[in-house]
Amino acid sequence: MARVLALKEAVESLVRDGDTLAMEGFTHLIPHAAGHEIIRQGKKHLTVIRMTPDLIYDQLIGMGCVDKLVFSWGGNPGVGSLHRLRDAIENGWPNRIDIVEHSHAAMANAYEAGAAGLPLAVFRGYIGTDLPKVNPNIKSITCPFTGEKLAAIPSHRPDVAVIHALRADRAGNVLLEGILGVQKEAVLAAKRSIVTVEEIVDDFGPRSLNATILPSWTVGAISVVPGGAFPSYAQGYYKRFNAFYKEWDRIARERDTFLAWMKENVLNKGPEAFAEHVRGLRVAAE
Repeated sequence: MARVLALKEAVESLVRDGDTLAMEGFTHLIPHAAGHEIIRQGKKHLTVIRMTPDLIYDQLIGMGCVDKLVFSWGGNPGVGSLHRLRDAIENGWPNRIDIVEHSHAAMANAYEAGAAGLPLAVFRGYIGTDLPKVNPNIKSITCPFTGEKLAAIPSHRPDVAVIHALRADRAGNVLLEGILGVQKEAVLAAKRSIVTVEEIVDDFGPRSLNATILPSWTVGAISVVPGGAFPSYAQGYYKRFNAFYKEWDRIARERDTFLAWMKENVLNKGPEAFAEHVRGLRVAAE
């Protein structure tokens, strides 16, 4: 059964130097608070996996937590580049990182295969693309039944997966609904997991048709962090803070402004700051 832990304790217990870490969320429910706690604790030499690395991965990279990035698209959504990611790749600051690039379809299939306990993902893909030229982990196999040539890549099996969800119940089950990415698959594929939630409730109540329940036995630790997805959004709790995504371009463009912002807003603060951030973004529960 999932343990309910303070976020600091959960990260101390479950995220280790040198881990392969997946922090997933797709526009919705991005685990920013947990990422900040990983930074505060100075975790190092991480291999990070994410379909769409955006601001929180830019911060992890800029603070020297990351040695390797496995991804399919990286950027500041609707704004432009991730300047700390670019600086690490182009200039080796604060340390040089390796990158492994895949397609979205490949990343999703790799998580699915990892969740099923399989060593590889097999799918139709990479036909007519140049990614196999730069990623030696993209192979091809022949179907033994049809003779069709198919793409094959290693499955994602993270040491630890971190996601943000809407609610957990007192038995340790976790509810996700709204726009979802591969959060469920990431947790099921990982050896260990942390789920931050907006609140713990007695009963989940009415659920939308796309609701996903992660049973308590699939989750390692639950941490209650209201606002923990800010500046992304949590359906029924608060809206996306679009202005910050635009502001991040200015903050992260230069090393000095980046480090000053991280010191003031991450290193010198804790998870409780997230609840303060979202007070003006609250929405009526749906």
